[in-house]
Amino acid sequence: YNIWFYIMIYAVVEASGKQWSVKPGHFYDFNRVSAKSGQIIQFNKILLVCNNGQLLVGKPCLINVCIKGKILKHLKGKKVTSFKMRPKKNIRLKKGHRQQLSRILIESIKL
Repeated sequence: YNIWFYIMIYAVVEASGKQWSVKPGHFYDFNRVSAKSGQIIQFNKILLVCNNGQLLVGKPCLINVCIKGKILKHLKGKKVTSFKMRPKKNIRLKKGHRQQLSRILIESIKL
């Protein structure tokens, strides 16, 4: 068995339309957050917290848990190219897109 399972803390957070498993000290790329770089943000929808093997599950969200993160920078994701073609009609359509992202460092998970 893995001893690190019992001495770590992580949480499942709903942000930018997705559910993320976050740990303190790690950074994640969320959809663009309307705040400046260096600003501290707080997550509202916390679905689950694991603290040293003790599991807290929200129904649907936990109220007494505080997760703080710091916006490191704003960036763009990888380029996604879509290409549509209709055969025998001489119609070709090529589009590109780069998603606006915010890199957020999870500073603390407090119960």
